[in-house]
Amino acid sequence: MKLPPEITYRNVEKTNAIDTLVHEKIAKLEHVCHQINSCHIAIEKIHHRPRSGSPYRVRIDITVPPGHEIVAERNPAESNQYDPLDAVIRDTFNAARQQLVELNRQQHESNCAKRSAGGNGRQNQEELQATTALVTKLFKDRGYGFVRTLDGREIYFHRNSVLHDDFERLQIGTAVHLTQELGEQGPQASTVKIIDKPSPPVGKSEQTIIEPPLGWEE
Repeated sequence: MKLPPEITYRNVEKTNAIDTLVHEKIAKLEHVCHQINSCHIAIEKIHHRPRSGSPYRVRIDITVPPGHEIVAERNPAESNQYDPLDAVIRDTFNAARQQLVELNRQQHESNCAKRSAGGNGRQNQEELQATTALVTKLFKDRGYGFVRTLDGREIYFHRNSVLHDDFERLQIGTAVHLTQELGEQGPQASTVKIIDKPSPPVGKSEQTIIEPPLGWEE
């Protein structure tokens, strides 16, 4: 996330349990979409003794490039009378997550349509071409890393791009096939597939860069 999340509490006591829940849910949103610009969460108690419905309201505002805004808001009605605050928070984050998933789907279909339409023929051909590379940097706690291609280019990838949920299997030096696309900040991998895993593992630091095997260019 480019900007730290903003969380405001109005007429609600900020407890460690609620704060931990909110940050866990924010992290899950970032797993769905790693290009979130900003996220503002408002948690408030709007009624002290409502005759019906929950006294709590939760609203989440998210911005995603190039100019998308996602809003999810929950204030349970009569059917969910006196829903506890943690349940309202979970329900609101689930609604935001569904919108992010749908936005990812629409952007993916849009990119595919642009490639099919032609555009810059040479660039589209390069984007669709599978490239062999080595994993050179890993930040597993943040969910992303970098690979180096045969021609020496360093390319960013996110855990959501790794096929078969194999992100945790990656190590420094793992050989992969990847498909590239042009992201907001330059080339990035749209898909990453493991083709070989080094043995034994090389290095312990998340930022260690290994010496490439013979035949690989620096």
